[in-house]
Amino acid sequence: MIRPFRIAASVSALAIAMPALAQVSPDAAAETAKEDIVVTAARSILPANALPLTIDIVGKSELDQQMSISGSVIDSIATLTPSFSPTRQKMSGAGETLRGRSPLYAINGIPQTTPLRDGSRDGFTIDGFFIDRVEVIYGSNALQGVGGTGGIVNQVTVAPPTAEGFGGRVLLQGNADDHFRKDGLGGKAAGLIQYRKDRFDATVGAAYEKRAVFYDGDGRRVGVNLTQGETQDSRTLSLFGRFGYQLGDTGRIDLIASRYEMKVDGDYIAVAGNKAAGLPTSATRGNPPLKPAESRTESVALSVTDTDLGGGNFVSQLFFNRTRDTFGGEPVTQATFQDPTIAPVGALFDQSQNRSRKLGFKISYERALPGFEALTGTLGFDALFDKTEQRLIATNRIWVPPSDFRSLAPFAQLNLALFDEKLRVAGGARWENVQIKIDDFRTLASTTVTAANPTAYGGVTVGGGKPKFDDVLVNGGIIFEPWKGIRAYASYAEGFTVADIGRITRSIGKPGIDLDNYLDISPVISNNREVGVEVKRGPLDASVTYFWSSSNQGQILVAGSDGIFNVIRQRVEIEGLELNAGVRMPIDGLRLSVGYAHIKGRYDASATPDGTAGTDLDGANISPDRLNLAASFNRGAVSARVQTNFYLSRTFRSSEIVLDPRNSFGGYDLTDASIRYQTRLGGFTFSVQNLFDKQYIDYASSTQRPTDNFFNFAGRGRNFTLSWDYRF
Repeated sequence: MIRPFRIAASVSALAIAMPALAQVSPDAAAETAKEDIVVTAARSILPANALPLTIDIVGKSELDQQMSISGSVIDSIATLTPSFSPTRQKMSGAGETLRGRSPLYAINGIPQTTPLRDGSRDGFTIDGFFIDRVEVIYGSNALQGVGGTGGIVNQVTVAPPTAEGFGGRVLLQGNADDHFRKDGLGGKAAGLIQYRKDRFDATVGAAYEKRAVFYDGDGRRVGVNLTQGETQDSRTLSLFGRFGYQLGDTGRIDLIASRYEMKVDGDYIAVAGNKAAGLPTSATRGNPPLKPAESRTESVALSVTDTDLGGGNFVSQLFFNRTRDTFGGEPVTQATFQDPTIAPVGALFDQSQNRSRKLGFKISYERALPGFEALTGTLGFDALFDKTEQRLIATNRIWVPPSDFRSLAPFAQLNLALFDEKLRVAGGARWENVQIKIDDFRTLASTTVTAANPTAYGGVTVGGGKPKFDDVLVNGGIIFEPWKGIRAYASYAEGFTVADIGRITRSIGKPGIDLDNYLDISPVISNNREVGVEVKRGPLDASVTYFWSSSNQGQILVAGSDGIFNVIRQRVEIEGLELNAGVRMPIDGLRLSVGYAHIKGRYDASATPDGTAGTDLDGANISPDRLNLAASFNRGAVSARVQTNFYLSRTFRSSEIVLDPRNSFGGYDLTDASIRYQTRLGGFTFSVQNLFDKQYIDYASSTQRPTDNFFNFAGRGRNFTLSWDYRF
């Protein structure tokens, strides 16, 4: 632990406090044209620096720049955020964390995460072409309800048109591997049309992308994960629509709908690597068994807002979200699905599918207190209903029983400005009231039956129930700004999420379990405390933040020998240090930046847990330390960026159990570059991912399953992308 800093931070927390630390890129700042940035995920129209939250805002131009390099919103955010774990470059984001915990992904505040059975596909639910900005709120908080233990990644979709008549934009994009192989060629086409007439406006668009096969730095095909799914060798179609009507001068009604589908083509099968020899898993042409992995998300939201209702801001939203995530089948997972009553052991082949439906409602009202304008209050109420199951689709068996989730949560927030806004005090509370309903069910025949052990079968009957949980989640913070642009801050916030009920219930192997009294399905209550200093004066934009959090009943992902993750519940403690600095150089348009994150996580792994966390979290649960360096140039028609991410080595230790030294991480670094030139006929962007064609094994593969030669994935080698976009 960072003992000296921790002591200093604890003392300083008594006197200093915490702002909404809005680290806005130069591009994003230009786009806001000096207007205050309203962070919608914060549930307030106060400017970001008035809120007790640490926030990053990634504007449209910076997001597009990163997407031209990596191809997805989640990869873009992970690249820019030092405390975000490196992505797996797969369809599944299992194990990808923010500050050592799972973030809540949302679109316009609509949660994309499935609370009862996390399929880890929530990073791919809309094409980034339809996103105007991304709001990243760090640390545990309950602002958006269930799921935000690591933070919130809220994707804000395109704004309605402001000019009368027609407008829009188009994008054409192609990418290729280092040697321009035929199967390494991919492309994307997207278009958006907007129309406004008097009080009515409409926006409709579509984006289609064909992702190619990935090649690593040594020219081998990157291995395929048939079970969890791939982004390579896939096709995606994303549809978007927004229809609005102005209700008077300040009121508005909006209907927003989207549909996103990613399908793996299924042209390749995995080729085992050799972890001991450093040979990565690869792929060869072949026909995978059963149906290739795919993911589909459909979402509709109706909102009514009024920025001056009774002198305050009124926001309401009714939404429906439906997901269907199909996981592929491969031999390594099939032991779990064997049942001698259906077919001889070893002859049965199956695959699973998550099905989830969410219906929710949000309402809030915010205004300054009449006669005491320095005090702003917010009252709100959220409701969420979710129904989820995981089914084996070849034999129509239930793996995770149908589970009904209901959350009702009133909340209140206050924000007080003192001494001409040199001091702010903010805080609030949210009462989460959750009920889960699961009928009696029987687990699969076995999770361990094999041809060598054909008698190890016979599922158990589990008593269903309606367990209920409720808790009051509090948050509070102070910000002290003695001089404009220099702040000291501190905060405390609690987060709440439901444990992955699906993974827990499907793994029950003991008879006589009654879910009404089963501790393993109790919720995860996490907290986040942080202190820091921010300086934004002249050419310098810098911040330092120290945070620490804990949860008595955290959830930790542990991979079994079959490649399927299970959940264990133990105490978890996480702490970290984040440093960010950017300097505008004397050369007009040139900016240099550096970011650093040190994160350490531990949990109680002892045979008789006593609440003492003595074992390091592994690579499935926490990210490596990271150093980011970047140089950007933006002047006139030209904008460019070169960035290098250093993922630092990490060794995992324990005072409670013996850890496998083969899971140590040696580290690697990746450099990307992008340049754009704007003309009257549109903008041309040329980007290179992994500029120096670095050969590396990804972080997840390096730190997990040391004997699984089908889980030794290399990262993508050098990749070129050429884009043209045009606004009209």
